[in-house]
Amino acid sequence: MEFNHLRNYLLSKKGTTEELPFGPDALVFKVLGKIFAIVAYQDNPLRISLKCDPEHAEALRAMYRAVTPGYHLNKNHWNTVVLDNSIPTEEVFQMIDDSYRLVGKTLKKADQAKLVALDE
Repeated sequence: MEFNHLRNYLLSKKGTTEELPFGPDALVFKVLGKIFAIVAYQDNPLRISLKCDPEHAEALRAMYRAVTPGYHLNKNHWNTVVLDNSIPTEEVFQMIDDSYRLVGKTLKKADQAKLVALDE
């Protein structure tokens, strides 16, 4: 997967911003201030870390060699995915959608309402 394709998909999520809070090697994507994706955008192949339900995280790791416990993150709740084309793009996008949804559910009620308002 090319970086621009990945970046455009991440930024298409409502309320999403990108930052470099951990230095120049990790591009962080946040929904209203909460991290849902971290991209090692200078790596080849690209790597992305995503929040995941613990049981589903384990299942993905068993299913795909390119999915490992989150690098420098809570290993129960985060996966790191190597984007080496061994996982279909639509599956990667589903992982991103799941991460975005999980983080969105942890937002304050007022911020959740802001996300809904962005649709209107």
